[in-house]
Amino acid sequence: MTQPAAAASTDAVVVPKAPPKQARAQQTREHLLDVAGELLAEIGMERISTNLICNRAGVTPPALYRYFEDKYAVIEALGRRLMDRQNEVLVAWMDRYLPQGIDAVNANIEELLRETARVTESEPGGVWIERALHATPKLAHVRIESHRYVTDRQVEAYAPFFPHIPRHVLWRRIRMAVEFGYVTDEMLSEEDSISRDDVFAEAARMLRLVLHGEDKGGSE
Repeated sequence: MTQPAAAASTDAVVVPKAPPKQARAQQTREHLLDVAGELLAEIGMERISTNLICNRAGVTPPALYRYFEDKYAVIEALGRRLMDRQNEVLVAWMDRYLPQGIDAVNANIEELLRETARVTESEPGGVWIERALHATPKLAHVRIESHRYVTDRQVEAYAPFFPHIPRHVLWRRIRMAVEFGYVTDEMLSEEDSISRDDVFAEAARMLRLVLHGEDKGGSE
């Protein structure tokens, strides 16, 4: 479908190298990503460098550059890996509950939030990867592309339940809900004045409003 939002600027977008096909090379690349994620959580986006990643991973800079152009390419790959794993959770959740109807989807939104949080927390540097995708202009396209992808998937799945809501209005609602869901994921590691259970419960309550389907969506 045609997306109503303008595409992110591609000026200075990192062009990633193709992942290796050989098993050993794949293992090396994954090891470099794991190390980079750990370092990102320890020292942040500004201080991380390819030299630091190489020192921690025990590889030479030329070895790293076989897989990544620079530190931005490393963080982009981290972002894509995390987003892909989060998206797998979403697709599996939709497959689980959509056959039961939209009420089952709404009733189990908190489960989706919890499963997504588990993926983020199990990823080396998980929440720091999300923050880098928010804060670094060179990397914003990774988050935006992923969020538009899952928005498209959800719109196609939910549209039959809401024939009275224009497709572009439903896309807009779900796109904003997707962004809210990821912000919730980040909030879990930042806001200690609200319990985790309350964060999940309140976020699920707010997201259920997106799919109540009681109006045509306001202005078009």
